[in-house]
Amino acid sequence: MRRATIDRHTSETEIRLALDLDGSGTTTIDTGLGFFDHMLTALIKHSRFDLELACSGDLHVDDHHTVEDCGLALGQALDQALADRRGIRRFAHAYAPLDEALARAVVDLSGRPSPHVDLGLTRSGIGDVAAENIGHFFQSFAIAGRMALHVDVLKGQNDHHRAEAAFKATALALRDAVALTAHADIPSTKGLL
Repeated sequence: MRRATIDRHTSETEIRLALDLDGSGTTTIDTGLGFFDHMLTALIKHSRFDLELACSGDLHVDDHHTVEDCGLALGQALDQALADRRGIRRFAHAYAPLDEALARAVVDLSGRPSPHVDLGLTRSGIGDVAAENIGHFFQSFAIAGRMALHVDVLKGQNDHHRAEAAFKATALALRDAVALTAHADIPSTKGLL
């Protein structure tokens, strides 16, 4: 059972999250940020994970803590659900278009956090989320998930399309990277991830 439940409570956010890596793409998400909920729904739908996520954050301040802490909690859940990462594919990459936008995501579930994100967003925000926090989500997610994650939007004029393509490409790469193989070993010459 590759599942994890996270309860994260700080002075800025309260998060309850349940993740199942072997799901069907079903979600119940409420962060208080409509655009962010939309992006997380795309991430989960196309990764074929299942996610229940409820976040109550200090949105009277801004969206930063909610987006960051949801990224940290989701990354922590991914890390816990993978356990010792035995038998997973580990490496994966994917491209995802959304109309004129095209994004690439490359994942290594190495146990070593290393996020590299270039979304090329030009607007200050999309919906109720600051553009800078969209990239910050991927960084927080990769750090807590202990993975190398490269997300690049290669083209596109519409920032909504650029962001959504990035989430979808990441979803597809994650789906392949967490896939179980016929091998029961830990996919590393070091013997651990």
